[in-house]
This record gives sequence, C-alpha cells and structure tokens, in this order.
Amino acid sequence: MKDTPSLYAWAGGQPALERLTEVFYAKVGKDELLEPVFRHMSPEHSKHVAHFIGEVLGGPPAYTTGDGGSHAGMVRHHLGKMLTEPQRRRWINLLLDSADEVGLADDPEFRSALVGYLEWGSRLAVINSQTSDNPVNENEPMPKWGWGEPGGPYQP
Repeated sequence: MKDTPSLYAWAGGQPALERLTEVFYAKVGKDELLEPVFRHMSPEHSKHVAHFIGEVLGGPPAYTTGDGGSHAGMVRHHLGKMLTEPQRRRWINLLLDSADEVGLADDPEFRSALVGYLEWGSRLAVINSQTSDNPVNENEPMPKWGWGEPGGPYQP
C-alpha cells in the first residue's frame, strides 16, 4: 500500500469505535467479574474510551481536546483499583468478542496491532492499579499505536 491508513481509519473511524465500546460495556455491565469494577461509570464512559482508543490508534485528539483528558488522566482512573489478571483477561476477551460482533476489521494485520495495543494497555492498567501514585508525568503525550512498533522490554 502506497499510503498506509492509520489503524483508526482502517477500523472504521469514530463510529466503529463507539459501536465497539457501546456493545462492550453492555457486556461488562452483565459480567460478574467486571461489573463491580465499572458499576459507577458515567453514561459517557463508553464514548470517552472510544475517543481514547481512537486517538491512540491515530485518530483525532477527541479524548485530549474534547473530553479534557490526558494519558496521565487515564492512568489516574486505574490507580488503587487493584485489578487482577482474571479481570484483565475477561476485559480482553469481551472486547475482542465485541469487535467480532460489531464487524470491526478482522484482517490479521489489523487484529494483531489491535490485540498488541490492548494487551499492552491492559497490562499497564493492572500494574498501575496496584498503586495510588501516578507513574505518568502530566505532560507525557498520549501513546500512539501503529501497524507495528519497535520497542523493547517494559521499563517501569
């Protein structure tokens, strides 16, 4: 491909991500393992998460400009929640089931990149949920995820 689209564009943009998070959070609300974690989420929660994911996947800065959020702010939502590995795995499974249900792009390259981001982000959420101190500087930029990112081992 001469002009490689962003993951955001390939996924179908904001409408597709909002459908994904709406279906996903409906499942979360009925799940015995995850419902207690999300019991008090605001009615706008699924849209904010869609904006966050969209921005990370190369879409417009809807989370940072429209929702008034930041990467440090997203991390702050997880502090002290004491998330567990079983909860993380269920979160991943329900989100991927929801992606299939709403017809999100299912080609191997896209799903590999999406799963890579979800694994990375959910594992950081578990790590960050075990503390009350935010490890992220308020000025740290939003993470950006693409079709394949070189990196290295996690360094806390």
